[in-house]
Amino acid sequence: MTRTLTRRVTVSLAVLGLTAGAAVSTAAATPSAQAAPVTVNLTVTGPASVLFDDQVTTDGGVVSPLTETAQLCDGTNFGANPTAGATPTTALNDSGLDWDGIWYTSFEDYLVTEIDGVVQTDSDFWLISVNGQATPVGGCQFLVEDGDDVEFVWTGY
Repeated sequence: MTRTLTRRVTVSLAVLGLTAGAAVSTAAATPSAQAAPVTVNLTVTGPASVLFDDQVTTDGGVVSPLTETAQLCDGTNFGANPTAGATPTTALNDSGLDWDGIWYTSFEDYLVTEIDGVVQTDSDFWLISVNGQATPVGGCQFLVEDGDDVEFVWTGY
């Protein structure tokens, strides 16, 4: 009787462990819940003129550059924030402008390399700022709020 009871308890614990492990694995593999949309003022300034200047409604989600694989970009990238939300890169993605970037797995973020046909060079790049301040992290890690001024500005070294 004791041997049977021990075996049942062991099997039950093993099944519970597998079930709990599967639940944790599923939660880790599932992208963050979609964040509520926010409306930001997006300005994209190229080397010679303003390429875009309008409000964009955006939320955290998957973004799709021209040549790279689509990736989740919701502010939780690289553990930057505990909850998902809209980001500068999702605002750019939702603007309708063509853009491209290099995905860095080690940072879970893009380096934006092209917007509307304007491609970075050895001495010029796209700087991201929010409310007049350069973002201290990448565009998929920085959360924006309703009414924020988001800028992608062509900048030289």
